[in-house]
Amino acid sequence: MAGSMSGADGPTRRRALAGGLASFLIFDQAWADVGQGVVMSRFGPVRGVKEGGLQIFKGLRYGQDTRLTRFARPQPPVPWQDVVDADTYGSACPQPGREPNQSEDCLFLNIWTPGLDPRAKRPVMVYIHGGAYHTGSGTSPLTDGSLLASQEDVVVVTLNHRLNLFGYLYLAQLMPDTYPDSGNAGQWDLVLALNWIKANIARFGGDPQRVMVFGQSGGGAKIASLMAAPAAAGLFHAVATMSGQQVTASGPLNATRRASTLLDALKTSPQEVVNLPAQRLLEGLVAADPINPSQKLYMGPVLDQRHLTRHPFWPDAPAQSAHLPMILGNVADETRGLIGRSQPEAFDLTFEALPTWLAAHMRTDIAPAHVIATYQAAYPGISASDLFFKATTAARSWRGQVEEADARARQQAPTWVYRLDLKSPEDGGKWGAYHTIDIPHAFRTLAASGPMTGTGPDAQRVSQQLSSALVHLARTGSPATKHLPHWPRYDLPNRQTMILDATSRVERDPRGVERALFQTVPFIQWGS
Repeated sequence: MAGSMSGADGPTRRRALAGGLASFLIFDQAWADVGQGVVMSRFGPVRGVKEGGLQIFKGLRYGQDTRLTRFARPQPPVPWQDVVDADTYGSACPQPGREPNQSEDCLFLNIWTPGLDPRAKRPVMVYIHGGAYHTGSGTSPLTDGSLLASQEDVVVVTLNHRLNLFGYLYLAQLMPDTYPDSGNAGQWDLVLALNWIKANIARFGGDPQRVMVFGQSGGGAKIASLMAAPAAAGLFHAVATMSGQQVTASGPLNATRRASTLLDALKTSPQEVVNLPAQRLLEGLVAADPINPSQKLYMGPVLDQRHLTRHPFWPDAPAQSAHLPMILGNVADETRGLIGRSQPEAFDLTFEALPTWLAAHMRTDIAPAHVIATYQAAYPGISASDLFFKATTAARSWRGQVEEADARARQQAPTWVYRLDLKSPEDGGKWGAYHTIDIPHAFRTLAASGPMTGTGPDAQRVSQQLSSALVHLARTGSPATKHLPHWPRYDLPNRQTMILDATSRVERDPRGVERALFQTVPFIQWGS
């Protein structure tokens, strides 16, 4: 059971291995499959389930219970000897919202594999979930790895880790030498998970030398941060980010201000916060952010000179990741979902109201009148609402990708860029290709997405194209696939981009007018 892998005395459903077989499990022995879906990990034996020709392991513990080490760097599991059933997803980190099964004991991962023979050396696709460092888990039906694993003969991994204040509350300056890693605890979790994968994935039929990390939104941002983290060097061999970038991290002074704001909201001290109940801590997240007061409190990676000794993609792309093949992607209408869902009046804007709305949502310091004039010249007859969604998508959601891709191009690093344009059929296409729509396309889980993507022939084709490109990147280091036209590397000044649509194609510097407009002002990552 997922929550039971902390030691030999925890599981309620387990069986002892016959004879003395368990006695050498804690040593660094060769892989062994003892039959009936039982695998001996380096920490102890685990039993998965067989479904549809796959071996599936849910809730595999990769770290100890973080309730015991709140705000500290995570620790590897305590070895166990009895077989632990891995048939249930592990807990998600405590968070606002409706995510089920929350607990600080949340360091679990899930594996879908076609077989357990290490000689197969299948590519490994490790998905890091989104939710802006704040919410989410690796257990969504949209990220079920069954179809990718079975149809493409790959190993798929999803995982949970610490989020929001549990993963990113920076206490190092408020409590010197006590919680030096608190601002990046969630990133240290990811490093621990990737080390677990490197050490164990051969026992699940995967190739530790071909591990690709991919993630959407906050997941992509977490990956961009890992690309600059020395502790993550050598733990993955290819990268794909989907609508998620991290150009700069939070500075330590701003992160300290955010920590102080949380403590003030909770009316507690740095010394007491470690003992407060998890749900009480979450109440502090509704405080206004001291750096961006129009928003709730931000928690994310910190330039702490321990996990992060430089910003992820500033002033340039990280040298340690220059050799890694990388796909960067965005969707055409990011903010139709990001803003339009919570503020539906954005679909009925007038040009009189538009400047105020742009000023509030672009997240960059540029004159709204200049933005409006530029868009009207580039797109004659554009409505106020369409202009709003285009400009906010380009300014706040797409700009980080441009910064990262351009930095990689200057580095001559192997980089490919896509934009997903295929609209959702939901509400007659009103939402366009909105934020998160590329997740079911990547996992081929269109049927689980409901009206998000539909299951029509165009959606099936784009899903095949995007997912195959990701698989091929994991397998070969290139996204080249028979399902797509030739996809050239991204370079300057061409900025070649694969447009995924009813007819997919490569375009040179698409939306170049919009890119040039917003590159006239400095880019400041939200949350820095």
